[in-house]
Amino acid sequence: MTKIAFIFPGQGSQQVGMGQELVNNDSESKKFYDKADAALDFELSKLMLEGPQEELTLTYNAQPALLTTGVMISSKLMAAGIQPDYTAGHSLGEYSAFVASGALSFEDAVKVVHKRGLFMNEAVPAGQGAMAAILGLEAPALKEVCENITAEGQLVQLANLNCPGQIVISGTKEGVEKASIAAKEAGAKRAIPLVVSGPFHSELMRDAAVKLKDEIDQIEINRPDKPIISNVKAELLQDVSEIKTEMIEQVYSPVLWEDDVRKMLELGVTTFIECGPGKVLSGLVKKVDRSVKTYCVYDEATFNEVIQALRGE
Repeated sequence: MTKIAFIFPGQGSQQVGMGQELVNNDSESKKFYDKADAALDFELSKLMLEGPQEELTLTYNAQPALLTTGVMISSKLMAAGIQPDYTAGHSLGEYSAFVASGALSFEDAVKVVHKRGLFMNEAVPAGQGAMAAILGLEAPALKEVCENITAEGQLVQLANLNCPGQIVISGTKEGVEKASIAAKEAGAKRAIPLVVSGPFHSELMRDAAVKLKDEIDQIEINRPDKPIISNVKAELLQDVSEIKTEMIEQVYSPVLWEDDVRKMLELGVTTFIECGPGKVLSGLVKKVDRSVKTYCVYDEATFNEVIQALRGE
C-alpha cells in the first residue's frame, strides 16, 4: 500500500517566479498569493513573481514566500485527491507542514513566519554569524570538533543533519571558520560556506525564539488532521502543546532531517512529494534511501506528472 508524505523545502529554495504557472492557470491557487498580500499588508506576491531576487532572498520575505508556494501546491494536490499520510518540512518548511496538516490557518502561518524571519534577522548583527556545509564527516566526529571550538570561546554547533555525509554547522563567524578547518583536518572532504544572513538553528537564535513565543501565544493552534514529523526530535507531532513547543525550540535547535526521513520510512512511507520550488529535499531523501519514489511539484507539468503517476497506482 502506498503511503505518501508531503515534504516542504526551507529557506534557500526561493526563486523569482515561484508558482507562477500554477497561479496563472488556477484562480483557487491565486487566492493563496492574494491572501498572503492581505495578511502581510504588502505585495509579497509581486516580489515572488517579479523579484528582484536579492529582496526575495531576505529572510523575512523568503520565509512567507516559500510557505505561500508550498501551501498552495499542497492544497492543489489535496483538491485533486492526493492526500498525505504524513507531512514534514525542513526548518521554515515545517510551517507549511503545519498548515497542510490543519494545525495552523494559512493567514496565521504567513504572519508568524514573516515575524520569525524578522526576529531571526535581528538576533545577530549582519556579518557576525555564519553557516557552512561539511561533507564527508560523521556527526559524532563533527560534534566533537564543534564542542572543542565552542570551548575556546567561539560558539559553533550542528545545525542541519541533512543526510549521510552532509551536515551544516552554525555559529559565530570565527567559530564556523575554525570548525571548518578543524573538520577538514578530522577527515571531512569539503567545507562549504553558505550564503545566509545569520547563524540559524544555533544557540545564537535564542532571542529570536523568545520573541517568536509572544507571537505564537496569540494565534490558534489546532490538533492536526495528519501527523507531522518533528524537526527537533524526529517524532510525531500530534497535539497542540507539542506543536507550540516545536515552533519555539526549532529556531535554535538542529534540524534532524535525515532522522525525519528515516522515521517516515519506518512508518511505511513509500512516496515523497516535495511541494515547492527546487528539488533539494527530494535529493536528500534519495541519499537516505534510493528505493523510494520522490516527486517535486512546482509547475503544471510536475503537478500533472504526480497526478497521473499516483492515480495509476
